[in-house]
Amino acid sequence: MRKAMFFFFIAAMLLSLLAGCGTNLGSSSSAPSMGTVPVSLSMTDDPPAGVSVLFFQVSLTDASLTPASGPAVSLLNNNTPIQVDVTQLQALSAFLSTANVPAGTYESLSLTFGSPQLVIFNASDQAIASTCAVGSVCQFTPTIDNSATISFSTAPFPIAVAANSPLGFLIDFHLNTVIQSDLSVNLGVSNGVTVSEFPATPSFLPHFGFLTGTVQSINASQNQFTLQTAYGRTFTIDSNSSTAYDDFPSSVCAAGSISCLAVGQIVQVQIASVSTGGTLLAAQVSYLQAAGQQTAEGTIVGLSTSNGATVMQLILHKNPSNNSGLPLGGKASVTIGSGATFSVDANGFAIPSGLSFTGVSNLLVGQEVQVNVVAGSLTTSSGPGIWGIWGPPRSLSFTTDSVELEPSQITGSITALSSGTSSFTVGSYFAPWPFAVSNPAQVNVQTTSQTTYQGFSPDSFSELDVNNIVSVSGWLFPPASSTAPPTLAAETVVLRADGMF
Repeated sequence: MRKAMFFFFIAAMLLSLLAGCGTNLGSSSSAPSMGTVPVSLSMTDDPPAGVSVLFFQVSLTDASLTPASGPAVSLLNNNTPIQVDVTQLQALSAFLSTANVPAGTYESLSLTFGSPQLVIFNASDQAIASTCAVGSVCQFTPTIDNSATISFSTAPFPIAVAANSPLGFLIDFHLNTVIQSDLSVNLGVSNGVTVSEFPATPSFLPHFGFLTGTVQSINASQNQFTLQTAYGRTFTIDSNSSTAYDDFPSSVCAAGSISCLAVGQIVQVQIASVSTGGTLLAAQVSYLQAAGQQTAEGTIVGLSTSNGATVMQLILHKNPSNNSGLPLGGKASVTIGSGATFSVDANGFAIPSGLSFTGVSNLLVGQEVQVNVVAGSLTTSSGPGIWGIWGPPRSLSFTTDSVELEPSQITGSITALSSGTSSFTVGSYFAPWPFAVSNPAQVNVQTTSQTTYQGFSPDSFSELDVNNIVSVSGWLFPPASSTAPPTLAAETVVLRADGMF
């Protein structure tokens, strides 16, 4: 339901990505030993200019801190790799995990990545590698140039980790720099991947990022539950009177409290803070699916009709139940069943008047949607792409009985501002969907009093300026006419001050 950055928290901070990670970076249920401090990691994304990257996934296989003396300290629980869909991290963040490390001074942070997967829309004027035709969606497993391990020893290092003082790191993955002109991946290129210290009290949403997983146990008397991610890491989550419970069907729960939860549910948790013991406090808990149900989230890259029914072509970005039949990066042909419901995953955000999502007429290429998989309808027609070879993504098909609009993300330059309507126009030189080559992307961004701003001073609409490069997350709606641009109701606007994204 949300996308994200990567966060590593040290001495009581988190690790965020589009997934989850963690030494005890994976398990925050146990208290740290005396003299250790929780550490966390988070990650964000900067997409490549001029390339319609629909999906870019990479695995974080190792993360470790090197102290001034003694052996390196691992931040990954059981050395389990964490898969991250970087394209979903333009304006939001994802929480990975927490780890307890000994207090002291640390000289550097080392990160190792592997198994990149790339899905693009070829918007160029010629085929790529003779096999990826113009106007087609293609999958590729790129090579990693030079080393897959990066070490950071300059600011914020060396860094002191003090007992009972949570600390976190934000990893910024600049796609427009990391992905080379030949579509190989170079992690060591200047400013390709950067690390900064994450503020202990973030002033912007989504705080420390998001975690998606299955509810394992509930302790209602303590307002606490445990969540297990798709990668096997378990986190202890606290809830309080400020925690919002969203999207729970009335048949599941009428009250917005921990009583909404049930073992086996899959939920998404927005992390508000991390305690010195590694327990996470939830700012928001969003219902994704019931136990035994299957849902998938993806970007619409095509719309058609078949036998009177509307069919969406989706590039899959999320598979909450971790079903191998719904491969991330795969292309799904989704038939919208008769009587299917349409809704907006607004999570408390008031969508501006005049924007609606009530039926197939409101569908648009570029929208991010979550769909329910009708039991028994899922079929797979081809296998995954071959290493290093361009080809179509793994294809599958199923029928859905519900379509929920999720926030999309775009990055581009502001080309016009309207203070009277609190809106602006973005010329998207990067967007995670295939706009027609002959129709350069223009998106009307509508802000509201609920829109949050990051990187401005002060963080408000008044600080926007023409030619600012921004990443925007929000709900995308079709244009009002054939000559108008689509409208995105902005939840978050992030300034890309250095021009990298």
